[in-house]
Amino acid sequence: MDAEQGYPYASLVTLATDAQGAPTFLISTLARHTKNLVSDPRASILIDGTDGFGNPLEGARISVHGKAEPVEDALLAKRFVARHPSASGYESFKDFGFWRLVPEGAHYIGGFGRILDFTPEELLADVSGLEGLFEAEQGMIEHMNDDHADAIELYATQLLGAKPGPWRMVSCDGEGCDLQLGPDMLRLPFDARATAAEDVHKALVALAQKARAKAA
Repeated sequence: MDAEQGYPYASLVTLATDAQGAPTFLISTLARHTKNLVSDPRASILIDGTDGFGNPLEGARISVHGKAEPVEDALLAKRFVARHPSASGYESFKDFGFWRLVPEGAHYIGGFGRILDFTPEELLADVSGLEGLFEAEQGMIEHMNDDHADAIELYATQLLGAKPGPWRMVSCDGEGCDLQLGPDMLRLPFDARATAAEDVHKALVALAQKARAKAA
C-alpha cells in the first residue's frame, strides 16, 4: 500500500527464494516500494508464467500474499546472487538490503478454469534437520557447475525437456535443485527427500545415470 496516498502500489522486482521457498528480493531504501513496506508490510507478489502465449490469459500465474520483512541471512544472499549474478555489483551498497515475503496464502491460475488456492504449509518446504545440507549447498553447487556441467545440461534436456545450452545449478534443497539458463528456470526434483549432502550426491548421480540412459 502506498505510504502517502493509501492506494495499492505495484512494482517490478527480481525474485529468488529462501531455503523454504519464500520469495526474496533485494531492494533499496531509496525506492518507493521499500518505503511503502516499511510503513505497511502487507504485500503480494505476482509471479508471471505467461510468456510465449498468444493470449496471456491461457498461461500460468500465481499471486502470493503475506507480510514482507527485512532479513540478514548469508545463505539467502548467496542464493539470490546465484540466481541474479548482476546483483553482486550492488548488493553491498549501504542503501540495499534483502527482504522476504512471509507467505500467508497464494492464488494460482493455470489458464481458463484451472484455479487453486494454497496455504502457507502447502507453499513452503519442510527444512527441519537440513542445516548441514544448507551449509554445504554452495560447495555442492560450485562443484557441479565447475566439474559436471555436462550432467547439468543432461538433467535439463533429457529429464526436463529443455533446450540445450550452458545450464547452471543455482540452488539446492531437500526436495530438488534449481537450474538456470539466462531467464529460464527449471526445477529438478529428487526421487526422495534429501537430508544431507551425501543424499544430494546420491540423488544427482542417479539422475545423471537416468539422463544418460535416456540420451543413449
